[in-house]
Amino acid sequence: MADDGTGELGDLLMRVARTQRRRWREALAPWDLSPHQARALRVVCERDGVRLSDLAESLHIAPRSATEVADGLQERGLVERSPDPGDRRAVLLRPTAAGRRVRAEVGRARTADSADLFARLGPEDRATLARILRTLAD
Repeated sequence: MADDGTGELGDLLMRVARTQRRRWREALAPWDLSPHQARALRVVCERDGVRLSDLAESLHIAPRSATEVADGLQERGLVERSPDPGDRRAVLLRPTAAGRRVRAEVGRARTADSADLFARLGPEDRATLARILRTLAD
């Protein structure tokens, strides 16, 4: 089979993904949040009442890991646990005021970092990249 460059494309895509993950970790440093914690905080803020099992599903992690992530956010005062009115055995995670503030700050930092990274491309290239990535993600 002839080399059509797809191996190199895969390597380049992985390299860009690693770069983006590194930049994301660096962007989160001022808040001392892990990427899992930042994503969990986003989910909790968006839904305003999330069961741990739903959080685990949203983050594609094991329920035990979701519990650890939630514990870390609760220890920092970013989320709180409350009984689920629909099921007394279940607990809902809700954002605190501090959690909403940190989520907004993190969102602005991530947007600024992405703008910085993608500023290397012109508008047409950004639109083409977005179209290609959507096609590959589907």
